[in-house]
Amino acid sequence: MAATEPVRVFAPAKVNLTLHVTGRRPDGYHLLDSLVVFAGVGDEITVTPSDELTLTIDGPEGAGLAGEGDNLVLRAARLLGPGRGAEIRLTKRLPVASGIGGGSADAAAALRALARLWDLPLPAPEAVLALGADVPACLLGKALRMGGIGEELAPVPTLPAMDILLVNPRIAVPTPEVFRRLERRDNPAMPAELPEWRDAAAFAAWLAEQRNDLQPPAIAVAPQIADVLAALRASDCLFAGMSGSGATCFALYPPAAAAQVTGLDPAWWRAQGPVLP
Repeated sequence: MAATEPVRVFAPAKVNLTLHVTGRRPDGYHLLDSLVVFAGVGDEITVTPSDELTLTIDGPEGAGLAGEGDNLVLRAARLLGPGRGAEIRLTKRLPVASGIGGGSADAAAALRALARLWDLPLPAPEAVLALGADVPACLLGKALRMGGIGEELAPVPTLPAMDILLVNPRIAVPTPEVFRRLERRDNPAMPAELPEWRDAAAFAAWLAEQRNDLQPPAIAVAPQIADVLAALRASDCLFAGMSGSGATCFALYPPAAAAQVTGLDPAWWRAQGPVLP
């Protein structure tokens, strides 16, 4: 039954705790092997019944985003329900183009909200790959292993409870430039079988043995990323790294621990929340 009241859906930040670049297809798309988690920090989608399809954007990070045309949220709505209408409001709290899947998370949240509003089944993850490589993972919205160009999704062992601090130095890092500077594109993948992590410390020790192959080229493009990582690693965190192609970095902490980090520029964006199960 279609909803008659507004529907609100949270769009959590997607964080690549690992990102191994394992190859490149003939069409130029890179093959990845990544452990992905979602944070209790993110945007919000609100949809309301309407005869027309419209999008309004607000929130502290909404400036500069267009609410029309080729916006990913509108593309997701048209994919789910061609010709249907709804008033969509995107409350933007995640920085734009920051390596934490904000646009993909918004599109996935719009799909979930509109499916409830219109009483339609959610599309399969592979059906939304055309919206973006991260959208299938965001549609599932839980910790997983992402392979291929984003279409290969597999469950992972239960993660220990942790908090995550996200920090973005407000530097634009063009993803094509990061990949252009990547010295090797056929790097080893993660282990075929992931371990059962007994606690957060064991998980952090395992993470320290993995990689984000895009981190060195991203730092070459934006040296401020190294400053963020240095500040995070000087805190009492369990592990710190960079998500995606940057520039957002993350630090993991025991549950409910208040991150005590010095050396962060007050102009940088930061947010903390739990790692979602």
